[in-house]
Amino acid sequence: MEISGELLIGGRAVRGTQAPLRAFNPATGAEIPTPVFNSGTAEDVAAACELAEQAFDTYRALPLAVRAEFLDRIAQGIHALGAALIERAHQETGLPKARLEGERGRTTGQLKLFAEEVRKGLWLAATLDSPLPGRKPLPRSDLRMQKIGIGPVAVFGASNFPLAFSVAGGDTAAALAAGCPVVVKAHGAHLGTSEMVGRVIQQTAREMGLPEGVFSLVVGAGRSVGEALVAHPAIKAVGFTGSRGGGTALMRIAASRPEPIPVYAEMSSINPVFVLPAALAARGASIAQGFVDSLVLGAGQFCTNPGLVIGIDSVALTRFADSAAAALSGKPAQTMLTAGIHAAYEQGSARLADAGGVDALAHGEAASGPNQARAALFSTGAQAFFAQPALEDEVFGPASTIVRCRDENELLAVAAHFAGQLTATIQMDGDDLPVAKKLVPILERKAGRLLVNGFPTGVEVTHAMVHGGPYPATSDSRATSVGTAAIERFLRPVCYQDFPAGLLPEALAEGNPLELWRRRDGEMVRG
Repeated sequence: MEISGELLIGGRAVRGTQAPLRAFNPATGAEIPTPVFNSGTAEDVAAACELAEQAFDTYRALPLAVRAEFLDRIAQGIHALGAALIERAHQETGLPKARLEGERGRTTGQLKLFAEEVRKGLWLAATLDSPLPGRKPLPRSDLRMQKIGIGPVAVFGASNFPLAFSVAGGDTAAALAAGCPVVVKAHGAHLGTSEMVGRVIQQTAREMGLPEGVFSLVVGAGRSVGEALVAHPAIKAVGFTGSRGGGTALMRIAASRPEPIPVYAEMSSINPVFVLPAALAARGASIAQGFVDSLVLGAGQFCTNPGLVIGIDSVALTRFADSAAAALSGKPAQTMLTAGIHAAYEQGSARLADAGGVDALAHGEAASGPNQARAALFSTGAQAFFAQPALEDEVFGPASTIVRCRDENELLAVAAHFAGQLTATIQMDGDDLPVAKKLVPILERKAGRLLVNGFPTGVEVTHAMVHGGPYPATSDSRATSVGTAAIERFLRPVCYQDFPAGLLPEALAEGNPLELWRRRDGEMVRG
């Protein structure tokens, strides 16, 4: 597929007229010379949003089987791009080809999973309460409820997942599954990759005869295009994965609109790992190795990267720290996604090194090329941690800090001190059960996913997965951005009172033509 550098506005390809953008190869430190991607304008954004608004009622009214086929065919089209997609993504991100092939599988897999979810229709939450005309003192009407799509959705591509969290990633899959047209703002770190995937979606929509505005892809330097997208009145929700600064800026725009809209932003997490005494004594060295492997995976560029380890000060914790330092010192430096991300990592790890009461335990191998992150491990005490809020800030990359606690009470106090997290992990053995029972209720308040004897990197796309958490991990702790429950972000309930049969949606019709599981008078039935 030829990459043209154009915006995709509905069914059209449009040449931007504003500041030129070029893709960048972080592994070489050089620009990718062709093509040039010219930024779009507020008028381009408005055109995409207006088409999405026009498409909404037609698209959401399509049979569920057609909506599911759309998702399936997008997955097929992405797979059919073959090695060309992997090569372009490799050039633009520096990520290993094997990692990108796995990410492509995750991307197509979640599209297919949402297609199956659409077909089942459970997300419609079809509910019927029978009329009670003879009820005293007042009769009850015939009441029926289903969920419908919220409207056109703006999706922002993520830097660290050029496929799975970008143009056809989880936010887009969930929104399209819910019956919502999507306008995507491509991330500047993988412009060519974004266009290739965007053209697959555009072409699939055209081949299926779907309304033109069901999908658009816009590009822009700076903030103006993204701000215009969130501010446009046709947009009814936003999906975002990125920095806390970026997410909160979009939240402010969305909240200040004449019609405020929800922003589902996944932003910042340090994913604490609690290593309890019995587990440390029994298998501290193996826990240390697993922790370091998780820390440096993908140059630490995962939102679930374990940025903090908490344990009770002891000989066993010292041995754990020594083992982790030894394992980390042999880890090679790795290319980061962009020069900006690399610079931010260097600043963040330097900030940790300069903090009061913080000791540097180990560094990985020195960088041998541009934009390479050198892994770093630090250590501090709980009181120093409490006294310096900056130690809680996410350092996006392979840096982590061990926090030494004087006793069990201080360890629990550290847990209670945290802001919201995507994940929290407990490494424990049987004798640690009493303290773990005290720890879990605290962590339930703090994180969206709790793990025992694992490590947080690696997010399965399943029905039970939660990838979310209290602020600042996300902007809305009631939602997940991974797994089939992600569709709930882009739905709202509608009640139909005393509707004649000819006006009822199919999901609520007598005879259950869609053969859905429905709640009738409080009981789950297929009828």
